[in-house]
Formats: sequence, structure tokens, C-alpha cells
Amino acid sequence: MEGQTCGDTTDSLKKTSSESCAGDGDSADASGSTVPGSKVQTEEQMYRYRTDFSAVGICLLINNKNFHRSTGMSARNGTDVDAAAVMKTFVNLGYKMIVATDLTVKQMKEKLESVSKEDHSKYASFVCVILSHGDEGVIYGTDGCEKLDVLTKYFKGDKCRSLIAKPKLFFIQACRGSDLDDGVQADSVDSATDPSTDRIPVEADFLYAYSTAPGYYSWRNTCNGSWFIQCLCEVLEKHRDLELMQIMTRVNRRVAYHFESSSNLPGFTGKKQIPCIVSMLTKEFFFPQKSL
Repeated sequence: MEGQTCGDTTDSLKKTSSESCAGDGDSADASGSTVPGSKVQTEEQMYRYRTDFSAVGICLLINNKNFHRSTGMSARNGTDVDAAAVMKTFVNLGYKMIVATDLTVKQMKEKLESVSKEDHSKYASFVCVILSHGDEGVIYGTDGCEKLDVLTKYFKGDKCRSLIAKPKLFFIQACRGSDLDDGVQADSVDSATDPSTDRIPVEADFLYAYSTAPGYYSWRNTCNGSWFIQCLCEVLEKHRDLELMQIMTRVNRRVAYHFESSSNLPGFTGKKQIPCIVSMLTKEFFFPQKSL
């Protein structure tokens, strides 16, 4: 589940090697010669994802608000505020929105698999935003939970070939446990060559942006939406000229420094939160400055 706040939250050079090492999986030419057919790339091409496609991509939004009583999960009041912010932000970035609400586990898998089977060859990237209850490693549908890696597997390189070598970005607003972050006083802190290849790991080019660290609650204001999604949308709207990891660092800072829980439940006031970014991206990603 997520922690809800009923009152207002307080605003406070990759080195290439041709050496082979038996048993380590290297397949480079031990003589040190260049692999035949390799293409010469500029440094920018080597370290920046292409965005010169006919469209930016699809943004799939799964917004689970109401849950079957057998799950023991309460309604996620405030999530519609998050959903509206996500739609506005990613449409402004040029994404084609697909929105699904209150999906069962089976429906979530079917929707993700269906979108993964679309032809993404004309797209520069893929985005998925999941708003739901969760626990460590799992996301809730309206009737139960499923492992996150099961939900995201449809977009891996061996299954979704039209997104190979393109960024696949998952933004997840959900709890990852029940621990509460008490915060810590910080008075003294912050006072003032990509060679051409025909094989890449199936797990490459994913980014998972979690609203909270492993094991912790994720806070959502019942009137204003979740801390993470609101900050994400604000920073994306204001700083789309920055590289994605710079954007996510600013989101982390804003959530960490500008929010603190205020709750009617004993022991739930004065708590903090820090998002967690897990990146398997292999290049820098810049959102287009305008719709493609």
C-alpha cells in the first residue's frame, strides 16, 4: 500500500578492448584488429540516443485506483490528479498516450503485451507510468499483485525487437514496503566509443524510476497527488532541455527536500521519502524540445 497524507504536504569513456579472456564471455578478436564491417560514429552518436524519428513514442499510463476488498488495499485517492499531470506532461513532450484504469493483474499483462507488440520502429522511445499499490518487487492490479519483472518482460530485446537499442522508461508510483523514513538533520550539508555490434543484452536500455527506495512507503496526498509524480511532471515541464539522469536527480532532490508527511495517523507525521533510479541505459537521452 501507499502512505496517504490527508493534510497538505510541507514544501520545505567507455574503453573498448580487443583482448579476449577465456570463460568471461568476451568474443573480441584477440589479435586486436577492428571487427570487419564496424561503422564509424561521431562521439555524440555513440553516447546519445537518436530522437530523429517520425514520432517520440508511446506513453502507456496504468492508473489503478480502486481495489477488490480481498486484496486489503484501500482506494488510492489523489491518483487521478497524478494521472492528469502525467497525461498533460507527456502529451506536451510529444508522446501518444494510451490510458488504462483499474486493471486486474491479467488485464495489466494483456495491456503491456499488446502495446509491446505494436510497431515501434517509427518511435524514438517508450514510456510506461504505473500508478498503483505495491510492495517490494510487486505491483498490484485490482485483484492481486504481480512481480514487476513479469510486467516489464514484454519490452525486453528478445521480445520487442522494434524497441531494441531505444530507451524504455518505466516510472512507478507505488510502495516498495512498509518502512517509514524518519529523515535526518542535515544542517551542515549543502550550505550554500560505442562500436557497432549486432548483439546487446536483452536487459539493456531500460530505466526504472521508482517513487521510493526499496522497502519504503511511497507518499501520496489525497488532494494533490503523489510527491514523486507531481515532482516528475514539474521538472519535465521546466527542464526538458536537460539529459534524463539530470532530470531524475532534480526530481530526487525535490522530493527529498521539499516534502514531509502530515497525517492523522499516529507515527505517520514528519516522514520523508527519496525516489530510486535504476538505470540500464547505454546512452544519454534528451526529450525532444518540441513535438516531432
